[in-house]
Amino acid sequence: MPYTKEEGGRINNFAVEPDMYVANPPSSNEKRNYAIGGVLALVVVSGVVFLAFSVS
Repeated sequence: MPYTKEEGGRINNFAVEPDMYVANPPSSNEKRNYAIGGVLALVVVSGVVFLAFSVS
């Protein structure tokens, strides 16, 4: 674990930093899957809200 010694003998510990990487933009297939997932989530949430209003 990396650390430094300060004045007075105090030790200052640093967290281990994760490796960095460059994110790739989503492909057209992934974009389509995100759109389908968003529409399905919207349908489910709308259905639950409609059900809650109709029951009450």
